[in-house]
Amino acid sequence: MKVGIIQQANATNIAQNIENLKSKIRTLAGQGAELIVLQELHNSLYFCQTEDTDVFDLAETIPGKSTDEFGILAKELGVVIVLSLFERRAAGLYHNTAVVLEKDGSIAGKYRKMHIPDDPAYYEKFYFTPGDLGFQPIQTSVGKLGVLVCWDQWYPEAARLMALAGADILIYPTAIGWEQTDSQPEKDRQLGAWTISQRGHAVANGLHVISVNRVGMEPDPSGQTNGIQFWGNSFVAGPQGEILWQASNTEEAVHIVEIDPKRTEAVRRIWPFFRDRRIDAFGEITKRYRD
Repeated sequence: MKVGIIQQANATNIAQNIENLKSKIRTLAGQGAELIVLQELHNSLYFCQTEDTDVFDLAETIPGKSTDEFGILAKELGVVIVLSLFERRAAGLYHNTAVVLEKDGSIAGKYRKMHIPDDPAYYEKFYFTPGDLGFQPIQTSVGKLGVLVCWDQWYPEAARLMALAGADILIYPTAIGWEQTDSQPEKDRQLGAWTISQRGHAVANGLHVISVNRVGMEPDPSGQTNGIQFWGNSFVAGPQGEILWQASNTEEAVHIVEIDPKRTEAVRRIWPFFRDRRIDAFGEITKRYRD
């Protein structure tokens, strides 16, 4: 399967960001992409650096404007597209939601981000209600997609539950970067941990992992921090954690990675982790902490 990845630097002009994405989707489709994955909250700047009630005006319904626009494109090009949107579910109820569009333009399914961070420059709890759709892969013409979002990347339970539900691939639209006051060694540790965690999900579950991050410097509108330098480094890992491709940490990327989902079967035969799981002893995993 040919997977298209778009790592983009966004600006304040939302209409232009969307047009840039559409142009890149066309490029990838022309190169034979069957599945195209976009970064987290791809239409706008990453607005969670501050808490501002006016920002809720950016939210949209699903189905809505973005699913209609990108759905038309998916149908025209015959590709499956993974979107990441600011969902308005009801007045005062919003989610960070990934939407998968089938190649006929229809909505194959959606996933609402389950783990919501709340850190300096990442004030997502102000905007997003935790997801309530669970960890359910989305069936498409290219397979069952285990779509998760950004902060979910750090939780092995989320990846495992997607795998146990039959996901063929794990996909993470992402928006993560460096705060500029951090030292270079600290920046290196953060990026390394991010990559290692997701490669670990690939190994533990015998699945390909597709992680698509944004790139570029986005200032803090409040001036309280030095903004976020999104570190790019979008990558695809194979089911043994091997890096099949990785983007730059400074440049945009429009790239196709060819993967073989059949490798899951081969890897799970030599590393039968699912066979050897002690499910009879895992009951306490659902506790917050074992005092």
